[in-house]
Amino acid sequence: MAAEYSKYSPYYNTARFGVFLDVMQPRPIPRSSQDILFSINKFYEYRPDLLANDMYGRSSLWWVFAARNPNTIKDPVWDFSVGQKIFIPDANTLMTALGV
Repeated sequence: MAAEYSKYSPYYNTARFGVFLDVMQPRPIPRSSQDILFSINKFYEYRPDLLANDMYGRSSLWWVFAARNPNTIKDPVWDFSVGQKIFIPDANTLMTALGV
């Protein structure tokens, strides 16, 4: 049985068996020359959901920052700290990658 998750979900590609998920299939976020290098400030510290809402209009896309910056962000909340520099995916590239 295929997963029944939104295209915005990090679990969209992961198969579901009844109430259990299979091993997670990560969703790669491609690099783009339009990506923004961003230094996390106090307002967004530990709040990737706020940044996702401001950038994409959907707080549920908080996980894309960790997916796009796997060598910088290991924990998607606690590594989201002041001064941490991350690449923010371009909205058009992201939506294309998510299939929306």
